[in-house]
Amino acid sequence: MSQTLSASTLLAVPLAPLVGSLLAGILGTALGGNLIGRRLTHSLTILGVSVAFVLSALTLQSVVLDGARFNETLYTWMVVGGLKMEIGFLVDGLSAMMMVVVTFVSLMVHIYTIGYMKEDAGYNRFFAYISLFTFSMLMLVMSNNMLQLFFGWEAVGLVSYLLIGFWFNKPTAIFANMKAFLVNRVGDFGFILGIGLIAAYAGTLNYTEAFAKTDELALLTLPGTGWMLVTVISICLFIGAMGKSAQFPLHVWLPDSMEGPTPISALIHAATMVTAGIFMVARMSPIFELSDTALSFIMIIGAITALFMGFLGIIQNDIKRVVAYSTLSQLGYMTVALGASAYSVAVFHLMTHAFFKALLFLAAGSVIMGVHHNQDIRWMGGLRKYMPITWITSLVGSLALIGTPLFAGFYSKDSIIEAVNESHLAGATFAYYAVLAGVFITAFYSFRLYFLVFHGKERYDQNPDAHHASHTDVHDDHGHHDAHAGKPHESPWVVTLPLVLLAIPSALIGYFAIEPMLFGDFFKDAIHINLEKHPGMEELGLLFHGPMQMALHGLQAAPFWLALSGVVLAYYMYMVNPALPTAIKRVAQPIYILLENKYYLDWFNENVLARGARALGMGLWKKGDQAIIDGALVNGSWKLMAWVSSVVRRLQSGFIYHYAFGMIIGVFLLMTYFVWLNK
Repeated sequence: MSQTLSASTLLAVPLAPLVGSLLAGILGTALGGNLIGRRLTHSLTILGVSVAFVLSALTLQSVVLDGARFNETLYTWMVVGGLKMEIGFLVDGLSAMMMVVVTFVSLMVHIYTIGYMKEDAGYNRFFAYISLFTFSMLMLVMSNNMLQLFFGWEAVGLVSYLLIGFWFNKPTAIFANMKAFLVNRVGDFGFILGIGLIAAYAGTLNYTEAFAKTDELALLTLPGTGWMLVTVISICLFIGAMGKSAQFPLHVWLPDSMEGPTPISALIHAATMVTAGIFMVARMSPIFELSDTALSFIMIIGAITALFMGFLGIIQNDIKRVVAYSTLSQLGYMTVALGASAYSVAVFHLMTHAFFKALLFLAAGSVIMGVHHNQDIRWMGGLRKYMPITWITSLVGSLALIGTPLFAGFYSKDSIIEAVNESHLAGATFAYYAVLAGVFITAFYSFRLYFLVFHGKERYDQNPDAHHASHTDVHDDHGHHDAHAGKPHESPWVVTLPLVLLAIPSALIGYFAIEPMLFGDFFKDAIHINLEKHPGMEELGLLFHGPMQMALHGLQAAPFWLALSGVVLAYYMYMVNPALPTAIKRVAQPIYILLENKYYLDWFNENVLARGARALGMGLWKKGDQAIIDGALVNGSWKLMAWVSSVVRRLQSGFIYHYAFGMIIGVFLLMTYFVWLNK
């Protein structure tokens, strides 16, 4: 029997990290006089996130086992006409799962940060930011209306701006956070247009009320056009997701966000900010289901991102950027699943990806610490014997990422490929081959990184730039000021414990979660699919005969052999015949240059869009503002009045005979006018 969850318990979930953030941000910084030290700061913030995680886990248990649900307004901010601005929570299978994923990954990042940021002067400020980020994300995923969704959406964008530019004295970090902020504003413009159209035509911002009117919205067209209203709404909402979830061509901010400390790379790129767009589209599935045009658009954009961002991962040498481009590619997979109406598969991959991608980012940070602040994988090698925990957990994360049978990524990734194969929408064929090719590419660049870092010859003492600051974490040296200070070493337990705890779900969660999440009732009242028009999930269900059988069948399927080929090729090129990559680079120099310049999208944005916008702005300022508004309207009006006044003033001489003469002339003119009229 369905039960109702406690409003006070749910309210405590986002408020606990918020309280920790406020205490750390005020009392632990110069703002409040540095009243509390580092130990108390991280203890308070970790306590807040721990409370949120425990309550989220209990909520998920109630949702799964007891069928508990919650959908209520807690506070009405204002009412404008008939439009209500409210704060409320909607907790079902989708939001409960997101709550657990967000709080668990955030908790791991909080613990990890104790070791990673221990020498940083902004230690307390960093904990305040990541707790505030957790609060913002929880408000987003728990919302029951689009106003609160937009608040959480913008809040995670704001805090990510602060985190990417955490080292605000570093020019590259300032450039990166401004780039992220501006690109996300482009996406958010489309997002708020979509919300505005829903408010205008549905008359509500509440999810349940808006979804109840989808049949009416499906019959409307956008005034002045022949476009279906639901198509316009869906594409506008998805443009918001393109910015937040880094889809082509609004993906350009994400690789540069590596300028922030490694823990926020895991937090932003794993379970939180970049998955907000995926969550939003899944939540809005009743609207997206009404437009095949929008779904095809989503699928094609996702396929382009999955394939072409994977190519960029092949040539990266910065350990964090390899993982970042992997995130872009995997977000493309999730987006393809959304376009195929396989919303539950997209969210399932969101969950599995959150664990193994957070693991890979945190493992990358552990490697950076272990090799005394080097991030170039070309100058690592042989770290397996020095860092056994980081090595084995990285291997688990890599196997999950490439879709190895029985690992978490296998179940979600293969389900996406099959769902796209079963789709009948325009663009499905291109998307299918793109995600299939992406399997090989992912395996190749993932194990290129793995082999270069953990196997082969030890090259950590051969780095020609060893005595220079690293590309990214220049301020985050953890007390190691010389790359030759000693041999690599394993990280402290506060770093390795989160790695182990993340490795467990990365290996196991897919096996146990696939059946209830994809073919059970887990999302029954959260995700809506028109099975008559989009039967892909139904056809996928007919092919599923349990997780073990799926794994055994996966050993015979094309994705497994493509992944294995990628691993074998990476091993041959970087372990057996390391001269081959150099030879290929020399032969395929034009392609390498294209990839190295990231398809010239940054160049286009900076030299065409940015300069064009600047030229337009300067033109509007000089011609519109200065010439028309200031020159003609403001200054012109007073100059005209001054001239008129100077002319009229001459008529006021003060002599009576002048006025009498004027009256006579006026009477004469009036008499002439009336005589002329009567002719």
